[in-house]
Amino acid sequence: MSSSHQSQSPLTSISVALPVIILFITALSLPLSSAPLLDLTPSQISAWIFAHYGLVGLLSVIVTFIYKQPILFTGNLFILIFVFSLGAEYAFAELVGASIIAGVVVVLLTILGLNKKLAQWIPAPIVFGLLAGAVMPLVSGTFTSLGESPLIVGGVFITYLLSRGMLKSRVPPILPALLVGLLLSVLTFRPENPELSFALPLPEMTRPVFSLSTIASITPIFVVLITLQATLPSLIFIKSKSYEPPEGIINLASGIFTVVGSFLGPMGASLSLPLTSIVAGDNAGDLDKRHYAVYYAGGMAILIGILGGFTTLLIEIVPLPFLLAVAGLSLFDVLANALRAVFQSNLFLGALMTFVVVLSDISLFGLGSFFWALVIGITVSFFLEREALLKLEKDEDLI
Repeated sequence: MSSSHQSQSPLTSISVALPVIILFITALSLPLSSAPLLDLTPSQISAWIFAHYGLVGLLSVIVTFIYKQPILFTGNLFILIFVFSLGAEYAFAELVGASIIAGVVVVLLTILGLNKKLAQWIPAPIVFGLLAGAVMPLVSGTFTSLGESPLIVGGVFITYLLSRGMLKSRVPPILPALLVGLLLSVLTFRPENPELSFALPLPEMTRPVFSLSTIASITPIFVVLITLQATLPSLIFIKSKSYEPPEGIINLASGIFTVVGSFLGPMGASLSLPLTSIVAGDNAGDLDKRHYAVYYAGGMAILIGILGGFTTLLIEIVPLPFLLAVAGLSLFDVLANALRAVFQSNLFLGALMTFVVVLSDISLFGLGSFFWALVIGITVSFFLEREALLKLEKDEDLI
């Protein structure tokens, strides 16, 4: 790895870490929105947030310190999206059990050297179809929330549009929208239980339930999201910037921390391509200094994880439609990028079928729509897009 000995101001690393931290904060709306659906206690929410932020933040700081490379682990955002999209279909303890098994599978795939082989079995366009189907209800739910709470959600939506048009890329548009929504909530929303406790709820472990039908439906999706959607493309990006990341260590740590963290709530410890492109990209400074931004971002993730229990108060003092609207709008670009990948793919039919099946309510043999979306999507591409599928497999061999 080439390096530079030029001096670099700490402000550069801080400015790089800032958008990452903002995304961390706005992503809190997902577990908070899921909590009422899953009937979680404040202690369970606190534990789930600690797993997604505190544990992976610590892992990021440790691995980055050892290898002096920008290696930023996150609690996989798309697993949060996936869990939210399931609603109350599965018990929280069953999701915990399926998540633990997913971590074990990631470890086994790493030991057996099958991580890249998985990319041949489940092509990227199929994964994008899966993501688009998972995100679509969340984004469209923004407008359902608008009908339920027009003043607050309307203010959030208008602020988001204005910020997106006027601030461009200088500030994520969801941040001003979040602040305006919080202000409107404080001014207009009257909670049913005004007597709030400001004591920090202690994280509570959830005893896992290992349901075969839940594991068959949920675990493959978690594994795909951790490996194919997140870690593998992030490693490719890091290598493109002249780094030599320890792939085996990263994949192994991802699986182990997924197992450990899952006892606190369903999660996946993985790299994130959007965030990796920030901390390892050209705008992050000198090659040998870019990893400093991970210390700031990882440190803030640890702090959010420790103090995350206080965010459970938001469920009591702001309306649920506000949280749902913030979650939906923050994922608008994710949906746009996933749909663009689907429609521009040579495996269009398979990816589109995956997207459609995810949006259905199909349930066969105790297995839900996400499982069958993968099966049906891959089958459609195998029979109707065989030539493009074989070409894609050859391309994957070059990775």
